[in-house]
Amino acid sequence: MAAALLSTDLSLPNKRTGKVRDLYDITLPGGGEGLLIIASDRVSVFDVVLENGIPGKGEMLTRISKFWFEYFSGRYRHHLVSTNIRDVDGLSEAEYQMLDGRVMICRKSQVVPVECIVRGYLTGSGYKDYLKTGEVCGIALPSGMVNSDRIESPLFTPSTKAETGHDENISFEESCEVAGQELMEEIRRQSIAIYNEGRAYAGERGILIADTKFEFGLEPGSSDPVLIDEVLTPDSSRFWPADEWRPGEEQNSFDKQFVRNYTEGLVAEGLWNKEAPGPSLPNDVIEQTLVRYDQAYQKLMS
Repeated sequence: MAAALLSTDLSLPNKRTGKVRDLYDITLPGGGEGLLIIASDRVSVFDVVLENGIPGKGEMLTRISKFWFEYFSGRYRHHLVSTNIRDVDGLSEAEYQMLDGRVMICRKSQVVPVECIVRGYLTGSGYKDYLKTGEVCGIALPSGMVNSDRIESPLFTPSTKAETGHDENISFEESCEVAGQELMEEIRRQSIAIYNEGRAYAGERGILIADTKFEFGLEPGSSDPVLIDEVLTPDSSRFWPADEWRPGEEQNSFDKQFVRNYTEGLVAEGLWNKEAPGPSLPNDVIEQTLVRYDQAYQKLMS
């Protein structure tokens, strides 16, 4: 098995390290302030980065995000300029080769500090919330729904955005206090529209997108939101096989749910408390997760 890329140390300014991505300031091809976003092979679960990674995951996520950015281009503004690392000056040949296939060169924007979650099916923490309260993040749902049920009208459920540590669910009204009502209303509209369009496309190819997370930014001199970060990937979304969907049950998936299930088992056995440092993944979990990511990519490209 190839080694996972867990970190970078480039001779570029202003490095920032997120849960999965490394970011550097760059000059865009043709001039202007830009951002180099590197998708590492790190894996985060419950907002904690695990000890080891999944080799090749960063390249897979970059291919999927590139596809979606291009698919939505012309209908929704986004920050992607290029995925060609050779468009960045000043790196060594070894660095060019190391980063090939796992970078996005983007226009710089001010990140809106809200995670934009859209839920089309009742699952995960949303289902647990529903069992306790009949609501998901404060939004009432009909009684009698079961695990993995389809939600008639997708829900927009924002959360705080934490570079490290745990994100926290907040109400839409609270998100407006953070970012402004007019901006958040437009972000909510775009989030649900992008989810619905992506869900329709994926559904025709055998994938149910149960839920997803978007991020938005604001470019200098503009008040219009720009889609940033990753889009409809197995890291940011739950992907289920459409022909195996069974309401009332846990679903098979093409995403990192396999990793979540493994780590949930550690929690149940008292071997981990969902706090840093994260545990190490065994090879069989790594291999099976990468197979699922590849299956998702192949179906989306079919």
